[in-house]
Amino acid sequence: MASKKKQQDGLIAIEGELTIYTVMELKDKFLGGLLTNDVLTLDLSEVSEFDGAGLQLLIMAKQGATALNKSFRITNQSPVIVELLDLSSLTGFFGE
Repeated sequence: MASKKKQQDGLIAIEGELTIYTVMELKDKFLGGLLTNDVLTLDLSEVSEFDGAGLQLLIMAKQGATALNKSFRITNQSPVIVELLDLSSLTGFFGE
């Protein structure tokens, strides 16, 4: 039963940058999480840098989850995540 739970609830913790320098690597990780889980949860508590490319990646992941009829959520947002989501008026888009 535990393996089924794991397949249904994918958790990816991001540490360090969520920027133009890391989005290609993270994109593959996010897409893999969406394809193998019913829920993709991103723990962003340890994100130290976040830019427009990182924001685009989060939007793509949420839209991908919607297209696949899966759930997407972000949790434990670091201050840099909160700041950019507030500045871009996208806090509500991510359900926060």
